[in-house]
Parts: sequence; C-alpha cells; structure tokens
Amino acid sequence: MRHMKLILLSLFCSGLFCVLTACGPSDQSVKVDDAWVRATKPGQEVAAGYMTLTSGENTSLFKVESDDIGKVEIHSMSMNNGVMEMRMLDEVTLEQGKPYKLEPGGFHLMLFDIKKPLTVGNTVKFKLYFKNTAGKVSISEVSTPIREGEPE
Repeated sequence: MRHMKLILLSLFCSGLFCVLTACGPSDQSVKVDDAWVRATKPGQEVAAGYMTLTSGENTSLFKVESDDIGKVEIHSMSMNNGVMEMRMLDEVTLEQGKPYKLEPGGFHLMLFDIKKPLTVGNTVKFKLYFKNTAGKVSISEVSTPIREGEPE
C-alpha cells in the first residue's frame, strides 16, 4: 500500500512539474489577432483567409483545416517582373514574440473547394496546427468573421 502511495505521489508531482514548466501553454501558445475571411461571390469556389499570429516560442504553422472548406493551403504572394506569383508553402516559421501577418498581397490562407457560400456576417472555423522546435504539436481553434474586401 505504501508503495502504491509513493507511485501516485510521484505521478502527481510529475504532472505538476509538467504544468509548471514546458508543458504549460501559458507563454508557449500562439495568439491569433485580426482574423478574417474574404466573402465569396455566387459560384466562387476559392477564397482567402488572413490573420496575425504571434507565438510565445519559436514554432511553425504547418497545417490548417476547416469543416467548411475542402482544402486549406498556406500561400505566399509576390510580384516578379510585373507578374503576381503565388506559391504553396509547407509551413510558415514563427519567431518568438514577432507578429507574423497573413494579409492581402502577401502570405495568406488559400481556401479551396468551399462547401457553402462565405457570406458576410457568418464565420469560418479553422484548426491551426503548430509544431515547436522540439517537435511538440499544438492545435488552436479559431472562428474568423467573413467580410467584404479589406477589414475595417
């Protein structure tokens, strides 16, 4: 019986240590600000999403999912010799404490196979998957408003 109490106490202390150190989400989580999705026109099957990400540690955004969207990709956009080029990225690296903007004309989320029209006043829910430098994966759920054009 005494042996069992020691094991339970040890497990409790290990869990408490985990909560108080690197396992705790307090300064390790990613803050999401200014999130929005551009409204679609009738018949439009592609749209874009934007947000600002600030991480409490060095991490990367490597996957985005949504029940409302068939496929979400992370894209970069740039001008080369007067031609707009868009490229899919495997991940976006976030430096600790440095805001990373996904915005029109730059990095953004590209939304494909939209399952229902994205109308102003509604929202799109995303699951954002992050991986820190130690390989630990965390998921943030974000509900983003749908707007026309640029945010106010």
